[in-house]
Amino acid sequence: MLIAHLSDPHICPTGQLYQAVLDTTPRFAETLDQAASFAPDLLILSGDLTEHGDAGSYASARELLAGFPAPVLAIPGNHDDREGFRTGLSSLPNLIPFPTTGPLHAVADGPVRVIGLDVTVPGGHHGLVTPDHAAWLDATLAAAPDKPTLLMMHQPPYATGIAFIDEFRCFGEDLLSEVLARHPQVIRLIAGHVHRSTLTSFAGRPALTAPAITTSLALRLAPDAEPASITEPAAFLLHHWQEGQLVSHLQVAGRYPGPHPFF
Repeated sequence: MLIAHLSDPHICPTGQLYQAVLDTTPRFAETLDQAASFAPDLLILSGDLTEHGDAGSYASARELLAGFPAPVLAIPGNHDDREGFRTGLSSLPNLIPFPTTGPLHAVADGPVRVIGLDVTVPGGHHGLVTPDHAAWLDATLAAAPDKPTLLMMHQPPYATGIAFIDEFRCFGEDLLSEVLARHPQVIRLIAGHVHRSTLTSFAGRPALTAPAITTSLALRLAPDAEPASITEPAAFLLHHWQEGQLVSHLQVAGRYPGPHPFF
């Protein structure tokens, strides 16, 4: 099974640049085209589909995603509007459905099961695992105890060392850890939000964030560093399940010279 994992395209209204520096809609379209070229079995989107949560941006996203040749599992991020996301994407023909009310949790089944856990806090930028989230996740995991599972969130439940984004991470980590302790089939936690690729462990599992389709967060590790972004190439992850092992590849989007003979 091959899973294309894209994050943080931050689509803006027509004619508006993201943070006044980047037109994100064509960048998202180009990245989707490149992801499709790998013929993935599933496309997952870990949040911040839009910058402002407006209907026009969701319409643009829906138009681009409708042509993707695989099912789509999407959860919102802190820049999305929950009800706008629900309304804007619900008619997408290849969408893995989410509930008609409440958080936009979603589940995709396959050789690897992917659970999208909507931890966004409407009106806030941090994430939060509540007792309701924990109960839903516990029951959902209990329904398929033997299926290798990826858990996808928008905000990661760990600090990255980039102080100005860490204050907006996902809290309620203890509740999440308690649930995961009961479900060893969760083999990896994946997230977005950080606009960088990071890798650590959480509750004894590998945990990572996907890079952004839009600008990257500047890697500034000093506690008092000013927030900043850099216009680097878009990138995405490919999670490849083969012979009982999951390997995650980082793929830079764009066309570059090659392929050249290696040997």
